[in-house]
Amino acid sequence: MSESSPESPPDALRAFRLDGRVAIVTGASSGLGEGIARGLASAGARVAVVARRRDRLGKLAEQIGGLAVGADLGDADQVAGVVPAVAEGLGPPTILVNAAGALLSPDKAEDESLDGIRRTLDLNLVAPFRLAQDVFPHMRDAGGGAIVHISSISGRVGIPGIPQASYAASKLGLSGLTSELAVQWARHRVRVNTVAPGFFRSEITEDLFENERSRAWLSRNTPLPIDGTPADYVGAVLWLTSEAGRYVTGQTIVIDGGWTAR
Repeated sequence: MSESSPESPPDALRAFRLDGRVAIVTGASSGLGEGIARGLASAGARVAVVARRRDRLGKLAEQIGGLAVGADLGDADQVAGVVPAVAEGLGPPTILVNAAGALLSPDKAEDESLDGIRRTLDLNLVAPFRLAQDVFPHMRDAGGGAIVHISSISGRVGIPGIPQASYAASKLGLSGLTSELAVQWARHRVRVNTVAPGFFRSEITEDLFENERSRAWLSRNTPLPIDGTPADYVGAVLWLTSEAGRYVTGQTIVIDGGWTAR
């Protein structure tokens, strides 16, 4: 039995290390994507951060010693350029975290436009699928890899007062995509999983948490009496992308403070 020194982590924690791995994290200019990028980098990965806001990306990439790749993932041509840019700049990626996503069509279901539906599906479902296709050859050639899609509890339960039909469809679609890719690519040791967050504090949801009425609504519906933050998701992503999760694939992991357990 090996012993750990003050300079090295205990045996049980070494499986979470990502030293030498190249990772791609989309939606990394803020919130959950940024938190995940920082978490993977702290575990030893070389991280390519992808988003539209290039100014924020540059600062983050400098801080974590990674690579900034500016791209609008709603644009098919820009999606196609992401993985080649990462492979050239950092090396073949063996980790992909699809954290980019947005509620682009907040109208009631009966009022959603075809354009809004398509833009939502392109960003939240089609882009993650295409990026997974693009990283697959690199993972196959490396003898394995890990893909994590960031979904939402909106893909599992309807939420009164927040119309989001196309968004919910796109997020549930990620779980279906996860199951299928996990089975198809298992023989190449490519693992595919999804993390489905509940409500958590971020730049986008700050108003929801600060408004007294909506804050009370959140508290009534969340069993755990604490606020979720991006940091509460980093551990799960690290588990799913590292050797610690090497026997986990095809799963959707819900992290919501107990919201869907009621």
